[in-house]
Amino acid sequence: MFQWIFLALLLIPLVELYVLISVGSVIGALPTILLTLFTAVVGAWLMRSQGLMTLQRLQAQLAMGEPPQLSLVEGGLILLGGMLLLIPGLMTDALGFALLIPPLRKKLAERFVVRRFGPGAAGYRTTVIIDGEVVDWDERPASALPPQDHNERS
Repeated sequence: MFQWIFLALLLIPLVELYVLISVGSVIGALPTILLTLFTAVVGAWLMRSQGLMTLQRLQAQLAMGEPPQLSLVEGGLILLGGMLLLIPGLMTDALGFALLIPPLRKKLAERFVVRRFGPGAAGYRTTVIIDGEVVDWDERPASALPPQDHNERS
């Protein structure tokens, strides 16, 4: 696992640099820099607004007693998307924006939750609730009492 992380940390900046130089040679250096700054600002705004919506949904789920796994994973994906948008580069910006698209993010979160926590963990109730009434043993009506055995000694 460490080897993959190390390889990603080495290759991603090199590929980002190549893409930035390629785009910069086509549209110019200043527009490329402005585009990178623009995506960072828009990404921070999107992350904030969608993060607040997810936080409100999480609080509502907790108040209703529902499992919050899906909202927690969505919140993590929003955070990851925002971090990717703050990293200078066009590829990480594209991936960050993809994570901030609600339907795509929800689909990814559902797949993660179901794989990680098993079926039924994505916010669906799997418990059966049986409605009933508790009757105290001493307060039963006389008709519900068992017949008395007259041979008992007190």
